[in-house]
Amino acid sequence: MYKLFFIGFLTLFFSKDVAEINWNEERRLVWSDFKGKPDHNSDAAAVTASGISFSYSIKKSNLNGITFTTEVGAHFYPEHSWFKEGVVDAHILNHEQLHFDITELNVRRFRKRLSEIEPSEDLTMVLQKEQTKANKALQEMQDRYDLESNFSINEDLQKEWMLFVKSELQALYAFRSRP
Repeated sequence: MYKLFFIGFLTLFFSKDVAEINWNEERRLVWSDFKGKPDHNSDAAAVTASGISFSYSIKKSNLNGITFTTEVGAHFYPEHSWFKEGVVDAHILNHEQLHFDITELNVRRFRKRLSEIEPSEDLTMVLQKEQTKANKALQEMQDRYDLESNFSINEDLQKEWMLFVKSELQALYAFRSRP
């Protein structure tokens, strides 16, 4: 059966010269944020391109030993996100927003794991492994969300996902993205 409301997700990691919207609990996505050209060969009604940015700095000194700082962000990429006019509605926008919220959830989980790392000589490798783990977990959750909600068609499971993500975001509030 042809699924008119097939919603796609795309996780992309772009350089800093690409316009992006940082996740913010006070700001919801609107259709005008989706600036990419729709793929009319796709069954998808909309695509959200979001991803995790990660950077770190490691300092070694005789006084303090090894210390490090990290920056982790959840981003939406407008130029790579699109929708088909006349096909989308508020329900689909909520589905797309939840993809972005799932990105933030995985950022919070990543920040929590980073906060538990004890500096060591192999810190660079540890941080890189955590980044790989975070990206994999994000992609798996995004895929599971689309599969279980049937790309927003199954409204009951869509609601369950919304409640789950809201609860998880609240549980990890201390690790939230700040404007």
